[in-house]
Amino acid sequence: MMNNKVRTRFAPSPTGFMHIGNLRTALFEYLVAKSAGGDFILRIEDTDQERFVEGAVDKIYQALKITGLQHDEGPDIGGNYGPYVQSERKDIYKEAIKPLLENGKAYYCFCSAERLEEVQAQQKASGSDFIGYDRHCRNLSNEEVQEKLASGASYVIRQAIPTEGEITYTDEVYGQLTFENSTFEDQVLLKSDGFPTYNYANVIDDHAMNITHIVRGNEYLSSTPKYIHLYEAFGFDVPKFIHLPLINGNDGTKLSKRHGATSLEDLLKEGYLPEAIVNYLAMLGWSPKGTQEFFTLEELEKAFSVEGIAKSPATYDEVKLQWYNEHYVQKLSLDEFITISKEFFLQVDPEMSEETMKLLAENLQSRISKLTEIPEKIAFMSGLQDFDLELLVHKKSKSTLESSQQVLSDFLNILEDTEWNDDAIKAAMVDYAEANELKNGTVMFPIRIAVTGQSVTPGGTVEVLRYLGKEESLKRLQHSLDRLNNELK
Repeated sequence: MMNNKVRTRFAPSPTGFMHIGNLRTALFEYLVAKSAGGDFILRIEDTDQERFVEGAVDKIYQALKITGLQHDEGPDIGGNYGPYVQSERKDIYKEAIKPLLENGKAYYCFCSAERLEEVQAQQKASGSDFIGYDRHCRNLSNEEVQEKLASGASYVIRQAIPTEGEITYTDEVYGQLTFENSTFEDQVLLKSDGFPTYNYANVIDDHAMNITHIVRGNEYLSSTPKYIHLYEAFGFDVPKFIHLPLINGNDGTKLSKRHGATSLEDLLKEGYLPEAIVNYLAMLGWSPKGTQEFFTLEELEKAFSVEGIAKSPATYDEVKLQWYNEHYVQKLSLDEFITISKEFFLQVDPEMSEETMKLLAENLQSRISKLTEIPEKIAFMSGLQDFDLELLVHKKSKSTLESSQQVLSDFLNILEDTEWNDDAIKAAMVDYAEANELKNGTVMFPIRIAVTGQSVTPGGTVEVLRYLGKEESLKRLQHSLDRLNNELK
């Protein structure tokens, strides 16, 4: 009997990085379980040994930990239904297949790869509606089978899928779906190396682990009948199916690397916060009942319902993701912001002090949407590059090359005698502007450009002078003035 408690599973293959499509699936599996007070199980599907990537299992653990999707059972923490790694369950799969072989629901297939290729080539050449295995070995006699097994012939075990009639199932999102049985190939259950196929292992494991809801992408809608046939062949209860809409890029095609960062690792490297990623992925194919857009994981657990899952494809929009990320960056305390962004400060100046980081962070936090913007915004801290002197020209501030030359020349002396704090620096500039009947901007703008070489900086003139310190500021003013003097000769 199916367990009354909702149990979902995330069953990734250890083949590399965590793609955001897989992470979205894991999130929805987690939410389906937790919104109903159920269990979320992690299972590692490593039956395809050729695609196994060393270290990928650790990346799966890290991804779930970083995003807060804590599993209740799994290879690393155990549980009542282990082992939770498919390669450790080979004997279970070999034993489970025996009843199907005995009752004719599965059969040995001895066809070579060359024959299978030849059959498909002939089917395509003849314009056949069905492209796939022709069931050549389905009706071999028991004597023929035993003879081939005794000779050591290589084989796979296939499922004998009904060839007539229809199969209908109800998906929790897409409703009732019907398919002709004649369109399905007799799928391989056990491969020649003794490992189970993805479909077969899933059915065995999902039943053994009392999984009640299968959550996956809607590309599996048409292959789900094969799973159901297998459940029924074993006499297992069929779980509920929840198929999620595809994730497309802005161009309407399936999300891929050409649309930008597509793995969790890439997004984290680009300066996105886990909380923002989780919140945004939850909205890719699901809508809450109200107008709320920002959700913590705990809030998602309470608000989530399967009824909110959409049928149409979701569009992955990095601009929207940045919008979410900006919200979460600005929610951080200053200390939290400095802690998570420290590596980006040190990219610019490996010797940067904690005090300088704090000064910069106070003005940066409200000006960025992702952490990787930090190095560009504070590039001036690593040194003054020979910028285009036309940056000193600013119509609104009434700053020209000539006015800048005068201001920089005067302030080399003024700042030399100015106490180095915000109030004193600002007063020196404001008093100078007033005495010379200038706009404050006519004074402050060229000084900021002269010491940073950047049109946009975190904070105004007073702040950047404070960041750099008196000695470095005067040194840079002199350098920019020398360049300006040469230009205006």
